[in-house]
Parts: sequence; C-alpha cells; structure tokens
Amino acid sequence: QVQLVESGGGLVQPGGSLRLSCAASENIFNIRAMTWYRQPPGKQRELVAAITSGTNTNYADSVKGRFTISKDSTKNTLYLQMNNLKFEDTAVYYCFWATNTGGYWGQGTQVTVSS
Repeated sequence: QVQLVESGGGLVQPGGSLRLSCAASENIFNIRAMTWYRQPPGKQRELVAAITSGTNTNYADSVKGRFTISKDSTKNTLYLQMNNLKFEDTAVYYCFWATNTGGYWGQGTQVTVSS
C-alpha cells in the first residue's frame, strides 16, 4: 500500500517561512500531477498548488508569489516552500498525487501562523 508521508508543518509567526515535504513510500507510476491542498478551520479543502508530470506549475491566487511547489523525482518527494506566511495560511495541508487510476492522499500536516 503506497503511503504519502508529510512533514514540515508547525507554528510560525507572520512573515515567517516553512517548507513542507511529502514523501512516497515507493515509486508511483503514471502520475498526472502532484498537488498541495489545505483545509482552514471550519472551511472546505482548497487547492493551493500543483505541478504536472513535467514541470508546469499552478498556484491559487492567494499564494502566488509566496509559495513555491517543487519535486525531486529521485527521492519521490514533493515540496511546498511557503514564505511570507499570513494568518490566513493557517490550515491542515495535504498532498495529493493524481494518477491515471485515481490518486493518493497524505495524512495532513498542521500549519499555524500566529504571533
């Protein structure tokens, strides 16, 4: 059973930075896209950033210019560099790797932006 294990969440002050990682327990084939979602308290899950099987990237307007999604295929790992964090970035962050037959979710990691 493939697992996606996330790490890197935590408590940070406004303006600070965090880097999230999402590592696969084994090689995953036929990946269409690798994505990060987040679910703020009391709200629905929303797409934050995506990177295709190539290197095309897309971002939610709320994070453009502050977040960067990247991947290291040799390590089966997806990253999300988050800079200039704001209170409204507080959420549980999930990675999701979409494949031709469905996809895999990570367990989620909490990011809290607080002074």
